[in-house]
Amino acid sequence: MKHQTHSATVRVFIALAPPDDAKEELERELLPAYEAYPRMRWNRIEDWHITLAFLGELPVATVPRLRGPLCGLAAIRRPLRLALRGGGHFDERVLWTGIDGDLEGLHLLASEVRSLVKECGIPYEGRPLRPHLTLARARRGGTADVVEAAGGLTSFSGRSWPTGRLHLVGSNIGRGPGPIHYRDIESWAFGAGN
Repeated sequence: MKHQTHSATVRVFIALAPPDDAKEELERELLPAYEAYPRMRWNRIEDWHITLAFLGELPVATVPRLRGPLCGLAAIRRPLRLALRGGGHFDERVLWTGIDGDLEGLHLLASEVRSLVKECGIPYEGRPLRPHLTLARARRGGTADVVEAAGGLTSFSGRSWPTGRLHLVGSNIGRGPGPIHYRDIESWAFGAGN
């Protein structure tokens, strides 16, 4: 019997992504921080996302089970109206911007996604949803940078936008020393709602 290799699993999460104009607006706001705190590990703008359910490492063969149910869920849900707003940090190590807008709808969507995952037979032991978009992480000894950068985002208030698609995302975390990169496994457009 062959030993299972690391490539037989993928780290998976289900997420929303802001549209390019909303990301570019935040990126402009962050330009002074990029210059002031070059030692922080900044996430690439194309990887910015709002996680609804983090599933961890799954066998690659398990992932297709999610496709039909997630497609069906997106089709019957109306887009949410959200905005990026303010900033903060988790434990002085992770810099984030907050989410504003239809937070009730966002929590409901996250609950539906998490229930669907369990119905697909995939164990899910997630934390409560804390809507945010991760921007950067501190390097060793760099926690003051995170706190200062979070302070610089306090007054940020981004434009409102509709969520376009529900994303099933895979990442290469733990597969080498380079930065974490994400890729859409698949995504589905939201419908008109009910």
